Amino acid sequence: MFLSVLIDTYNHERFIERAISSVLDQDFPAGQREIIVLDDGSMDRTPELVRQFEPRLRLIRKRNGGQASAFNAGIPECRGDILVFLDGDDWWTKGKLRRISQVFSEYSSLGMVGHAFIESFADGSERVIAPGKLQFLRLNTSVSANIFRLSRCYFGTSRLALRANLARKLLPIPEALIFEADEYLFTAAAGLAECAILPDPLTHYRIHTGNLYLAAGASSAGERRKQRVLESLAEALRTTLPTLGTPTEAVVPLLELLQSEATQLRLKLDGGWPLETYRTENNIYRIQHADAGWKSRAFRALSLLPALVLPPRWFYSGRQWLASQLWYRRIRESYIPVPGFTKIDASSHDGPH
Repeated sequence: MFLSVLIDTYNHERFIERAISSVLDQDFPAGQREIIVLDDGSMDRTPELVRQFEPRLRLIRKRNGGQASAFNAGIPECRGDILVFLDGDDWWTKGKLRRISQVFSEYSSLGMVGHAFIESFADGSERVIAPGKLQFLRLNTSVSANIFRLSRCYFGTSRLALRANLARKLLPIPEALIFEADEYLFTAAAGLAECAILPDPLTHYRIHTGNLYLAAGASSAGERRKQRVLESLAEALRTTLPTLGTPTEAVVPLLELLQSEATQLRLKLDGGWPLETYRTENNIYRIQHADAGWKSRAFRALSLLPALVLPPRWFYSGRQWLASQLWYRRIRESYIPVPGFTKIDASSHDGPH
């Protein structure tokens, strides 16, 4: 089995060397993998730093166009049976490629693999995000869609591995997805083939201000861009999934959370009707915190009462101000902590169906 490592990068001069080194240091035969770095028009020293690693990798440069355009350019260049993705600002643990190869070899019908990861912060602290056990699922029922929409984080770019023939079927990815192209790719892939989520934390996901998705909330322009991307993603999946044979009962709940997140940003930026805010916030909470305790549910109900009467922009501005207050954060932490995400027990068995 031959693996293609595809590293997409843009202005990652502070991080790219560690990303590449984490691939070169893998305990996996160099003769059984290739490394392609797709530089999406970096304007810093990223290309210069990448070239230091040649000829152990191949650098492809293109005009800046965003993540979807990078994938569209990079995937056809890959010669491997399995494509293993890495963002230029993240890095892998040493056993990553060996474990990925092992799983695909053991389960020949698997089309996609994701896994647990380690959030790595600028101050050196870390937090592991992991499922409780090995899980297998496919996007073909309302139950599997509910599990999948709460498990999206395990398939983000630096955690994603796909069979090459499956990835090529999904091209071209809509280029409006300047980020979130990975979500289009892994969601559509789950509609075509069964996937696995490994409990092994095999990737360090770097939390930093340059991350396009995470930094979107830092400005209204960033939030506007994120809102448009989420709308484009929802529309693209709404169109694509039925053509892949994904039943309506799976498409509807899958898109519900995504559309609610886009609507939340639209209300915050452009306003709307108070009842829209109330319904949108309830939808997101119901999906993400379905098993929250009674204290959290009661607090949530009370905190949403202003949403029924205030213009959405007032409501969200007020909530943002409140969340910035130290006294409020201390009260929440001490008496009514934010509940964790809904715990879903996905089917766990000896292998894919």
